[in-house]
Amino acid sequence: MDRSSAKERIEQLRRELHRHNHLYYVEAAPEISDFEFDLMLQELEGLEKKYPEFSDDNSPTKRVGSDIVEGFEQHPHEIPMLSLGNTYSREELADFEARIRKTIDEGVEYVCELKYDGVAISLTYENGSLVRALTRGDGVVGDDVTTNVRTIRSIPLKLTGHDYPPRFEIRGEVLMPLEGFRKMNEARSKRGEQVFANPRNATAGTLKMQNSAVVAQRPLDCYLYAAALKEQVFETHFESLNACKAWGFKIPPYSNLVGSLEEVYAYIDHWAGKRGELPFEIDGVVVKVNSLDQQRILGFTAKTPRWAIAYKFKAQQASTKLLGVDFQVGRTGAVTPVANLAPVPLAGTTVKRASLHNADQMRMLDLREEDVVFVEKGGDIIPKIVGVDKAQRTGDPPAIRFIRHCPECGTELVRLPGEAAHYCPNAYGCPPQIRERIEHFISRKAMNINAAGATIALLYKEGLVSNPADLYQLQYEDIIGLERFAEKSSQNLVASIQESREVPFPRVLYALGIRYVGETVAKKLAQYFGSIHRLREASMEELVEVEEIGERIAGSVISFFDDPKNNEIIGALEQAGLQLESEQTADEGLASEKLKDMTFVISGKFSDYSRDELKELVEKHGGKNVGSVSSKTSYILAGKNMGPEKLKKAEALGIPVISVEDFMELIKD
Repeated sequence: MDRSSAKERIEQLRRELHRHNHLYYVEAAPEISDFEFDLMLQELEGLEKKYPEFSDDNSPTKRVGSDIVEGFEQHPHEIPMLSLGNTYSREELADFEARIRKTIDEGVEYVCELKYDGVAISLTYENGSLVRALTRGDGVVGDDVTTNVRTIRSIPLKLTGHDYPPRFEIRGEVLMPLEGFRKMNEARSKRGEQVFANPRNATAGTLKMQNSAVVAQRPLDCYLYAAALKEQVFETHFESLNACKAWGFKIPPYSNLVGSLEEVYAYIDHWAGKRGELPFEIDGVVVKVNSLDQQRILGFTAKTPRWAIAYKFKAQQASTKLLGVDFQVGRTGAVTPVANLAPVPLAGTTVKRASLHNADQMRMLDLREEDVVFVEKGGDIIPKIVGVDKAQRTGDPPAIRFIRHCPECGTELVRLPGEAAHYCPNAYGCPPQIRERIEHFISRKAMNINAAGATIALLYKEGLVSNPADLYQLQYEDIIGLERFAEKSSQNLVASIQESREVPFPRVLYALGIRYVGETVAKKLAQYFGSIHRLREASMEELVEVEEIGERIAGSVISFFDDPKNNEIIGALEQAGLQLESEQTADEGLASEKLKDMTFVISGKFSDYSRDELKELVEKHGGKNVGSVSSKTSYILAGKNMGPEKLKKAEALGIPVISVEDFMELIKD
């Protein structure tokens, strides 16, 4: 394929992939299978790698994200991004309309919209391409989160049609659907990571992450609901929304155009009752004057528009009787209290259990036997108790205390400094910890062994496995004849275990279940240290030099390898033939060893290279990339707008700060 044909094919693939992405994530009407989409994407990735001169920041291949090591730049909003005035009462809505009627002496229409419980975002497009994404910030200046926003598949990187303005902003809300949030929290809980309190917190934290490759894996979505145009192109807000939909934006289908306050009330009442049926969280309704001329006449106060108001719902709560409290033990030994409740309808479901989180939360609630409690339905995996109806408490019933011993094995619980949870320290003698640790080991993103949780429970019950290494001692004869195991299923399990010996080191490291070491951290550690043996010997100082590794993760890694039982299991896994070092050792596949034993911090923006390309060059010549400056850092490779804290620390430690040109001199032949 010549250069001209390659360019034509690249552009064709981008158009098709943008179209299919929109059909899948916005219209929910896919035309092709995921497999066909992936084949097209792989072809595009190959062509872009072969012909880098046709690079485009808005290519569909950029959806997967990349590493970012700097703080966020700030930029001004072209049009201020103001907050809305809030109300909880119909009387104040009537006052809102009365103020409008004093200024507008003609008919007024309103657009009623849902108030999404997410993070406000402003997107800027030039000639149909996304060029910038800003958070609200202080309304005048926002954080530039463009790289992270590009990973959200419902946000168009290229617009459709040709009648959009050459440059404009559009505002909306980034949010996390409840089902995606639930699955993400469940996965984090199984990995021993801290779960998010609610979808909004998860969304806000995700948008501010320093690694967009991780952002790309989070289930973020985005609804756009206001075009911020400097020149008036449309007559009404509703008309502008329809135009934005035609341009490819995901416009909420829940908005209504109404002609009276009574219809506004009806819309509020409808969604107050139906909010539990939505796939995401809302906390109210927004009412806007539809006419853009009338909006201009009404204008703004210092902080809010006079033509819009937010009616906020009260939190979804119900009261019910507390029947008792169970204590559950997870893979990491964390003990979680869960309340058993008299069934009560709440937000479209029947609630029978609710989270109590930890001992501090129980103490704060002052729970007593047979209390009537208030339950709130949020985005948590299960609902939570937020209070006690003490008016219904009679006499002086006994308080419900957090247990002191593990409910499964009887071991005395411990509470680590700085942590809210209590733990059972009997990691290798507590049945649920053992079973869940093996379940994590075999999971799809770890060793991908084809077995269900029930299978692990059965193998454990039969005394065939008590740790992950035992799986590799299983024979066909051990399994055949067990409950639900016939000839074929027994053969399949043994074959799947055998195949798992080829799983690469980063996934094996993740499978070990080290607390706080998720998929991304495991990849970083595996890449940096190269083998389980080098990682085991690493000091705290060496560990925190790795990108995204702080003292909490480093301390957890050191504690894991300090445990003789863990080292015994690793030895057994090594004997079983698992991949405990990277396929490419330090001196294989390198362009040179000019940077051997050198560590680099890459900071700032570069005109001719991406940070990923520079990192790849560092590694190809035998060097290592680290995320933070320390006395062991060899060089800072600096571009424009280098982080001031990094520069200050480099100067204090006397670490050389070099340019791209200097770096090229280091690696040239």
